[in-house]
Amino acid sequence: MITWNISQLDRKIADGFVTTAHWQAIAIDGDVSASVHSTCLWNEGNAIIPYANLTKEIVLGWIWANGVDKEATEATLLAQIEAKKTPVTATGVPWN
Repeated sequence: MITWNISQLDRKIADGFVTTAHWQAIAIDGDVSASVHSTCLWNEGNAIIPYANLTKEIVLGWIWANGVDKEATEATLLAQIEAKKTPVTATGVPWN
């Protein structure tokens, strides 16, 4: 399962224009997980939707429409989980 979240929005107080969205995507398969955290930035402008009326779904739509490839991000997370479940390398020493 992959969950997308918005942890914080940075905005201009004067008009509520959101300049930055801080987001994360988390994939979980049993006891194995992978995550990515990043930001998405927008140029200054006028707020189209009042800040108080924004929802997580609206902001995620903006993120996916402005450079964050949802499918590629999810594929990368799933690949990270598979790599953790079936590792091909290991570290350590053979003695204690």
